[in-house]
Amino acid sequence: MKFKTIAEAFNHYRTSTLEEIECRAAEIKNIVATDATADVDALNIELEGLSQAKQNVQSRAAGGQQNSFNPVAGAGMTFERRASYEATEGDVFNSAEYRSAFMKRLLGRKLNSFEEAAFNRAMTEQRADAYGTSGNVAAVLPTQTLNEVISKARTMGGIMSVCRSFNVPSKIAIPVGTPAAAASWHTEGAAVDSAAPSVATVSFDGYEIMKVLSISVKVQSMSIAAFESYLVEELTNCVMACIADGLVNGTGSSQGTGVLNGITWGDTNALTFHKTNGLKYADVVKVVAALKRGYASGACWAMNNAALYNLFYSMVDSNGRPIFIADPKAEGIGKILGFPVVVDDYLPAETILFGNFNYMGYNLPEGITIEASRESSFKSGRIDYRAMAVADCKPIVEEAFIKLTRSAT
Repeated sequence: MKFKTIAEAFNHYRTSTLEEIECRAAEIKNIVATDATADVDALNIELEGLSQAKQNVQSRAAGGQQNSFNPVAGAGMTFERRASYEATEGDVFNSAEYRSAFMKRLLGRKLNSFEEAAFNRAMTEQRADAYGTSGNVAAVLPTQTLNEVISKARTMGGIMSVCRSFNVPSKIAIPVGTPAAAASWHTEGAAVDSAAPSVATVSFDGYEIMKVLSISVKVQSMSIAAFESYLVEELTNCVMACIADGLVNGTGSSQGTGVLNGITWGDTNALTFHKTNGLKYADVVKVVAALKRGYASGACWAMNNAALYNLFYSMVDSNGRPIFIADPKAEGIGKILGFPVVVDDYLPAETILFGNFNYMGYNLPEGITIEASRESSFKSGRIDYRAMAVADCKPIVEEAFIKLTRSAT
C-alpha cells in the first residue's frame, strides 16, 4: 500500500516487530534497485515511516535508549543513507538509480535522493568529464541503454553485426591474436626452440560523432520507459549508423577507417570478374581459395542487397546446383559455398568482400553522452537533445580480407 505522509506510514508499522520492519525495508530496497517504474517518492515516505517505527520499537525495548535505524548490516548508518551509498557502488553507470536519474534529467523531472546520489557520483567519473561540458544535464548514456543501442544496431545487419567491438581508451595498442603456425612432432629428448606468438596490434584514435535531435516539449509527458525506447531507436539510427558507414567507407581523415580504404588492395587480395560476361562460379571459387589458411574459420561474405540477388541468387556450380542456399530456419540470410552472407547496403554496388570480420573492429571508449537544451528552440517550443560519441574503426589484420569487384575493362 502507498502512504501519503510519514506519519501515516509510522502509525501503520508502529505495532510491527523488528523482523517485520526489517523484512519490509529489504523488500523496498530490492524494488528500488530492480524496478525502474517504481514510485520511489512513495517508497521513500514508507522508508522514513519504517525508520521512525523501528526507533520507537528499539526505544521501548531498551528503556528509552535511542538507536539509529539500521535494517541491514552496517552500524551507524541510516537505511536511507546506506541504500543511497550502495546504489552508487561499483559501476554507477550500470545502476538502476543512475538509469532512472538520467532519463528524468532529460525529461526535466525531479530526482529523489537515491537518483541524485547516483547522478552526482556519475558526474565525477572520468567518462562523464570527457567532453568538459558545463551543461547541467550532460551525462553518459546508462550502460544498459547503451547495450540496447549496440544490440539493436547489430540486429539491423551489416558488417557491424560480425565486427569486433572494443571499449578501450584511445591511443593504446591492443594486442589481437592471429592464426598461429601449427605445432610439430617432437623427438623425445630433443630441444625445442621457443617461438613468438602470432599477435597483431591495433591502436584506435578518437573521432567525434555528433547528432542533434529536436523534439516537441510534449515529450515531457512521456513515461520513462517510452522515452528510453524512443531514445534507443534514434541513437541507433544516427550514431550507430554513422559507425556502420565508417566500417565500410571511412577515409581515416577526421573519421574512422573503413575496410575498403584501410586495406592495401593488390593482385593477391583484390580479384575481378568479367565486365561483360558477369560473375561466374569459377570467380567465386577463386575468392575462397585466395583467403589465407586460418581465417576461413569464421569467414563470411559481405555485399549489398542488389549484389546478392543479381549476382549470386541464380548462380549454379558445374553440376547445376545453386551456390547460394537460403537459411530461413536459422533466420539468417543464407550461405554461399558454406559461408554465411551478411548484407550491408553501405557497400558499393558489385563490390563483394570475403573474409573474417573478427579482424575488423570499432571502438567506443566513452560510450554516448547526451545533453538537453531548452534555449536554442525556445520560440518553437522544442527541446534539443545533442548526442555525442568518441569512436574509431579500422581493419586489424589486412590479410584476413579478399575483395571481388567487376572489372573496368
